[in-house]
Amino acid sequence: MNSLFLFAAIALMAGAAIGYLVRKVQVKAKIDSAENRAEKLLDEVRQKEKEIILSAKDQAIKITEEAKKQETEIRQQILRIESRLEKKENDIDAKSADMDKQRLTLEKQKEELQKIREELLANRDKQISELEKVAKLTTAEAKTVLLEQTERQVKDDMIGLTRKIVEEAREEAEKKARDIVSQAIERVSAEVSSETTTTTVTIPSDEMKGRIIGKEGRNIKAFEQALGVEVIVDESPDTVVISGFNSVRRYVAKVTLEKLIQDGRIHPAKIEEAYEKAKKEVGQMIKEAGEQAVYELGITAFPPKLIQLIGRLKFRTSYGQNVLMHSVEMAKMGAIMAEELGADPMIVKQGALLHDIGKALDQEMEGTHVELGVQIAKKFNLPEIIVNCIAAHHGDVPHGSIEAALVDACDNISGARPGARRDSYEQYVKRLEELENLTNSFTGVEKSYAIQAGREIRVFVEPNKMDDWAAMKLAREIANKIEQQLKYPGEIKVQVIREMRVVEYAR
Repeated sequence: MNSLFLFAAIALMAGAAIGYLVRKVQVKAKIDSAENRAEKLLDEVRQKEKEIILSAKDQAIKITEEAKKQETEIRQQILRIESRLEKKENDIDAKSADMDKQRLTLEKQKEELQKIREELLANRDKQISELEKVAKLTTAEAKTVLLEQTERQVKDDMIGLTRKIVEEAREEAEKKARDIVSQAIERVSAEVSSETTTTTVTIPSDEMKGRIIGKEGRNIKAFEQALGVEVIVDESPDTVVISGFNSVRRYVAKVTLEKLIQDGRIHPAKIEEAYEKAKKEVGQMIKEAGEQAVYELGITAFPPKLIQLIGRLKFRTSYGQNVLMHSVEMAKMGAIMAEELGADPMIVKQGALLHDIGKALDQEMEGTHVELGVQIAKKFNLPEIIVNCIAAHHGDVPHGSIEAALVDACDNISGARPGARRDSYEQYVKRLEELENLTNSFTGVEKSYAIQAGREIRVFVEPNKMDDWAAMKLAREIANKIEQQLKYPGEIKVQVIREMRVVEYAR
């Protein structure tokens, strides 16, 4: 048993020794293999290092060569630039020398010219002196004579030229001036302001005036602000005056104030409520007036909005003549004339009813009533023949048809008939007196007469104090002063008359 254990122990030791030797051999072999690989890697690294160094040297050589080339080129450019600069400096020096020579030459010429000028002045003085001796006139006297002759000649030429210009201007402006002036005066004229820009409202008592005014004027301020009119509360018994240039707005204010007086309660909130009700009532009244006009004339082609505008003409006047009634009267008259002449009565009716449609808006928009009327007609796509009737009724454009000519003729007939348009007697007399007094205030006026209902002023001047040129100048000055100081409908013709009468007797 013991021998067995001993044998096993020896065998175990022998196996361990053999295993150690085998392991040692294997480790050595691995070490040798690793060393070989390391040697190979070192050789490869050394080879690559040599290649990189050689490549870097080649690149350095190339960069150096390129730098030398660039340096050479830059030096050549610098040399060329220096050469050009040197050439330019030489040119500048040469030019400077030439300029110095020219300056010296000019100075010499200047001295020579100064001498020549002095000689010429001396000769001129000598000649003037000799001329004065021959003419027996001094220079100042000769200048005065020459100026007087020139002034007379120029004045005659100016008179002829002025007459020509004035005639041409009158021919060109006559077609447009009458309508433009009359429309402008119609809108702002003070002569008819008491009749066409104010409305009187009757109140039950003076106590109501206090209510209308309100505490510290609160009610009247609210009323004026809401309705856009001016309320005049003066000492006139039982009346309040509403003033404003917009006739529709003024009538709405009248209805509003009447409602407030009837209710008795007047304060800002109540004013707004009454204003809304009055506006609706007046709007309905305008609509009914337009519908009545087209129904009376048998016109069915107009749209509702255009009929509404026609109704607004009920609140528009022209020198005291109601525009809606004037238009309806024209339409009836024009239809009869159209039937007689073989024209279209319906076209004439429509053109006559709409000829002043621009006046429904001319207090609210810029432009003459003719321009506004044409715009309205085009907006509602009315036929071109009706547009021409509106545009041509004051001669602004030629008549495009016999219907347009009839509308124009009916407008003149309706407006010119006796009693159609009027002005108060007091205003009429006052206007004539102011016109004559203004004319007589000018120096040289002997007498003046206002004729043709104030549409013409004839001025007689003293002939020994005025020549033709002064008479023309006086006519223009009188016309300018009339335009500045007087207000009048239409236009005023200023006619200055210079009459020289020479009387002799044969015995």
